[in-house]
Amino acid sequence: MSRVVPSTCRAVVALAALACIVWCGPAIAQVAMPAQSVEQVVMVPKVGAEATIDLETTIVRPAGEGPFPMVVINHGKSPGKPAFQGRARFAAQTAEFVRRGYVVALPMRQGFSKSGGQYVGGSCDVRGNGMMQAEDVVAALDYLVQQPYVDATRIIVIGQSHGGLSTMALSAIGYPGVVGVVNFAGGLRNENCVGWENNLIDAFGDYGRVARYPSLWIYGDNDSYWPWPLPERMFNSYKANVSGAAKDARFVDVGEFDGDSHRLFSNRAGVAVWLPEVDAFFRGLGLPFDEIPERTQPARMKTTGKTS
Repeated sequence: MSRVVPSTCRAVVALAALACIVWCGPAIAQVAMPAQSVEQVVMVPKVGAEATIDLETTIVRPAGEGPFPMVVINHGKSPGKPAFQGRARFAAQTAEFVRRGYVVALPMRQGFSKSGGQYVGGSCDVRGNGMMQAEDVVAALDYLVQQPYVDATRIIVIGQSHGGLSTMALSAIGYPGVVGVVNFAGGLRNENCVGWENNLIDAFGDYGRVARYPSLWIYGDNDSYWPWPLPERMFNSYKANVSGAAKDARFVDVGEFDGDSHRLFSNRAGVAVWLPEVDAFFRGLGLPFDEIPERTQPARMKTTGKTS
């Protein structure tokens, strides 16, 4: 396992917070995207045995025709009714990948935001829940790999919280062109279930038995959802069962982060902490991760309307 020394982590976060105080004032309300980046919201069809539902999906792509490698980001679950949850955008995080030449896609799973269908939840079957969530990711990938600007042979799937569980479930399913997965504080907490922690540990162990891809796991010590050492136990359960390419699984403990390490990925200040780890992971897979010089001066990201 790899561990980022907490004191170093706090120093990096403090510097990032200071930079935000200096640069993130009212005059700069939006995250600066690379010049001529295009954001589009599409309704991706998920064809089922009885009906087809649409999945609200945000796509941000760099300037140019591509094809570009792609990052898919799977969102977590906010408190309350999933249909009231806002469209996942992760602007600061998305910008880091776009400026390095990646298309970024953020699908809203069934029942979330403006996606159709009902949220799949409430069951104590954590493994099954993750697999059903991953089916939505597969539906999004089916659409995305057909786009001319996507390099369908170089795909990384990232997930945060419930999206992290979905991402690791996708690794158990497999998808052509995916080369690696990143799990940020992934899991599903249901305290109404007896032994919910063991259910979560067992689910990751089951995923590990059939996992397909190298993985990077990023958790922290003060996660409000996963009390330590639960993250370590989940990873160990997974790692005990993996084989083949999936044996390349690395766990990074970032220590304590800003009152709650569960927000490491979604918090802008967390970017400075996780980006070096993700950089190394991408490069280890033979993927580029250098920032691409912009051909023009930075401009507000172009936005197009919804399409079907």
